[in-house]
Amino acid sequence: MTLEELQALAAKVRDGAAARARVVRVCQGTGCHSMRSDVVQEALSKEVAARGLSGSVAVARVGCPGMCASGPIVSVGPEEVLYRGVRPEDAGELVAGLGGAPVERLRLPSDNPFFTRQKKIVLENLGLIDPENIEEYIGAEGYSALLNALAATPPADIVAQVSASGLRGRGGAGFPVGLKWATVAKAAGTQKYVICNGDEGDPGAFMDRSVMEGDPHRVLEGMALAAYAVGATRGYVYVRAEYPLAFSRLRKAIRQAEQLGLLGDRIGGSSFSFKVEVRLGAGAFVCGEETALMASVEGRRGTPRPRPPFPAQSGLWGCPTLINNVETLANIAPIVRNGGAWYAAVGTAKSKGTKVFALSGRVVNTGLIEVPMGITLREIIFDIGGGIPEGRKFKAVQTGGPSGGCIPAQHLDMPIDYDSLMSVGSIMGSGGMIIMDETSCMVDVARYFMDFCMGESCGKCVPCRVGTAQMHRILSGITRGTAQPADLGRLEELCDMVRSTSLCGLGQSAPNPVLTTLRYFRDEYEAHIRDRKCPAGHCKMSQEVPA
Repeated sequence: MTLEELQALAAKVRDGAAARARVVRVCQGTGCHSMRSDVVQEALSKEVAARGLSGSVAVARVGCPGMCASGPIVSVGPEEVLYRGVRPEDAGELVAGLGGAPVERLRLPSDNPFFTRQKKIVLENLGLIDPENIEEYIGAEGYSALLNALAATPPADIVAQVSASGLRGRGGAGFPVGLKWATVAKAAGTQKYVICNGDEGDPGAFMDRSVMEGDPHRVLEGMALAAYAVGATRGYVYVRAEYPLAFSRLRKAIRQAEQLGLLGDRIGGSSFSFKVEVRLGAGAFVCGEETALMASVEGRRGTPRPRPPFPAQSGLWGCPTLINNVETLANIAPIVRNGGAWYAAVGTAKSKGTKVFALSGRVVNTGLIEVPMGITLREIIFDIGGGIPEGRKFKAVQTGGPSGGCIPAQHLDMPIDYDSLMSVGSIMGSGGMIIMDETSCMVDVARYFMDFCMGESCGKCVPCRVGTAQMHRILSGITRGTAQPADLGRLEELCDMVRSTSLCGLGQSAPNPVLTTLRYFRDEYEAHIRDRKCPAGHCKMSQEVPA
């Protein structure tokens, strides 16, 4: 497919959409699918056909529009009326009301801050296009950045645009993407690889899953642009086994793109070739670390290795390798289409663009959001998230997954970016955001995340393997009422040792939840030890010695 053919197909798709009076979009992301949204879609299709409306009304599958706890979600365009909690038995009433008065009992208000306060770049297509139809992606400017770049933009200029955007890696570390790309581009070697890290394992995180499920071609186009920029010819998308829908849609998207000549040999009639495969991981959290991920792709046990050498010089099978996560690559096509300066105009001085977060825990509106860097925690939790349910008080928010920290109410008005989160002991991480209210015991929260890190440690290095187990033993003793005052000092010593001497990021960041809860909620630790009482009423004290 040439650029001219792509443009003609995009125009045809848009004309076809404009000719339809209405489109009824049904979310088929994992959340809504688990609530029988496929049955809802089938009921709506039958109702449209029964009323003789098939020529003017289309019923379509779409990706996750974000408000996951309110599913199944159905939207009706062009009015863009949004319905929540739709059941198969609601199909008749909903179709009967097309073009007339909305079904108020199911309607989500159009002025809901959950939607109005967001700025969507990565998620711009979710909830609007069919993720299993490449033509709909093309109609939304899909693959135009790639074919335009192949026709007129040298690879070095693509790297320059990404550098100018100020985009930092959305996988957690926040490393400048343009610098990483430039390093791989300059690396010697005839064979180079691009890897998309889709091994999203943080508790409470589902950003990458939703993007892979709802807009897989956006990820593939980002990978192809990255490969063109750095001189790679092969790519792998590494997806964890717990994401079967993302896996199947990515494989289907790859086949569709290959059939149209948008992946594979001589893309767009150019000399550039790029082939992509999907690799399924077994679900080990440590495989989110790039060297462990590469070992897994190669068919070996996923354990980290010391660096240097870094993957940019010696990665997959010893070749220069570029690794970015799903959200990072989903930003690339818009940046190339609109320019680095356009992207850099959003966000803060050192953290450009937007960030996708997964809101979960004790908040009214759980789901997926995309907001500009620099927005405050208060705006996210109380405006977009709708506040704390049941009239309870906000206590803390945990960002960055098990590698992050717990942030108390005193920092609610802090602008969110990479540097501000680090200043209060947490990290951006991949974007999980778990909200806690007054019923949460912060000692037990720290114990839970330490249990996760202990179980997910690959065991290769002693500090992580043994240190996390010892920290978990002390935290368990505190929650059971068997700890002594000296245990707090031992816990802090262990945190410092594990953080300073572990081989990879899992062990180095594992103490963060413990350190932040000790920093901001030390009184709860002391109450457990001194008074044998849990202030939140969560822990059941006993005199049993923990195993």
